[in-house]
This record gives sequence, C-alpha cells and structure tokens, in this order.
Amino acid sequence: MNPSSPLKIGILGTGHIGKTLVRKLAAAAHQVKVANSRGPETIEAETLATGAQAVRTEEAVNDIDVLILSIPLVRIPDVAPLIRALPSGVVVADTSNYYPHRDLKIDAIENGQPESLWVSEQIGRPVIKAWNAIGSGSFAEKGMPQGAADRIAIPVAGDDEASRQLIMRLVNDTGFDAFDAGSLADSWRQQPGSPVYCTDLHYDEIPAALAEADISRLPKRRDLAVAVFQERAGDSVTNPNADFGVQVSRIIFR
Repeated sequence: MNPSSPLKIGILGTGHIGKTLVRKLAAAAHQVKVANSRGPETIEAETLATGAQAVRTEEAVNDIDVLILSIPLVRIPDVAPLIRALPSGVVVADTSNYYPHRDLKIDAIENGQPESLWVSEQIGRPVIKAWNAIGSGSFAEKGMPQGAADRIAIPVAGDDEASRQLIMRLVNDTGFDAFDAGSLADSWRQQPGSPVYCTDLHYDEIPAALAEADISRLPKRRDLAVAVFQERAGDSVTNPNADFGVQVSRIIFR
C-alpha cells in the first residue's frame, strides 16, 4: 500500500461522526463507500456530496484498504462476522464510545476493560482507536489545514505501528493533527470522562491530558456530563451547541 496514494475506505455508520468522516475523506480524494443499517437509499445526498458512494453493508467491507466503524458499541456484534472475514491487510479503525444509557450494560467495560479492546475481541482482529475523542460539532466545523497554529489534535491509539500511522494520516486528511497515543491497552486515556475527551486541545496539550487521566474517575465524569447535556437538550432555547459541549467537557473532565 503506497502511503501517499488515495485509499479505498469503507465506513459503517452515518451518525454525526460517520457522515463527517464520509464527506471529509472523500473530499481528500479517497475512494469512500458508506453503509448504514437502514440501506443506501436512506443516506442523505449531503453526506455523499463530496463523492462518496452509498452501498449496502456487505459492499462497504469489500475491496477496501481501511474500514472505519462509526456505530454504537451495542451494534458491533451485529457486524462482527463480516469484519472477521476481511483480509488481514485491511486496517480497522474504531470511533466508538461506551455510553451505558445507549449501549446497554457491557460487563467487561464496566469492570475496566478499555472500550476498543472489547471491540477488538468482538470482531476478532486488531483495531486502531481514532476520532472518538472529538465532539461531532467540532469535527464538522473546526478542521484546519496542516500547519495551522490553532489546529485541534486528535489522539490515535493502536498496537500496530504501521496501521496507527496510516490512520494518523487519515486524521490529518480530515483537518486535525494526529497525536500518537500509543497502545490500545492505554486507549482508556481517551475515553469519555478523560481530560482529552471532547476538550478541543492542541497537539502540545495532549501529552499532559493523557498523563492526567484517572481510570477510576472516568465513568462518574462521563455520566455527569451526560446528565448536564440531557438537562439542557430538547428545546430551541436551551439546546446546547458545539461550543457549550467543549466548555462543559473542559470543566468536568480536566
């Protein structure tokens, strides 16, 4: 695989992060196929406006270099058989985060297993954790050209260095600095509730934020932030915007 050539990318999921990945990676000249659980006819034209192709799930995992999972954790087991059948050279990236109110209770994660290690076990192959630690509003709106002084950084964790570097290249293509966050076992440091999570940090701020993470405090901080967002959401007066989300995350997580 030529490290500078366009890649064939399959994306599963058209939620807020997924649809932005589709638009940004296709705009960066990669060949992007995208699928969701409801069928290609339900994928909005805006999501495909930069050249991506809407396909069925089975087609999204066929003839690709990279597969990006941007679906809730609770749905990972549903697609696991397709992913297990992928050629070994396909790099799998995981953008997901565990939220018990959405994903139901996953005992292994509740007991401290890093979320993307659980994903890796479900699909039977290594994953690279990326794009999970940025809010959807910031991801859609705050990307900047490489070298920009105020560019936001995104941590990327995984055990295979070549795969990690490849996904870091794609993070750069989406408009953000990629920070090498090390092994998947340490990826809990970028999970919900951690100082680096959705706080829109710059590259030189990431090391301290990762080091300050306390695994015992993450669930409580995560759930507190959820309660704040849920209390503010739901009407046109108090519904929080992206900047509100960053402000709350900085107060609670750092």
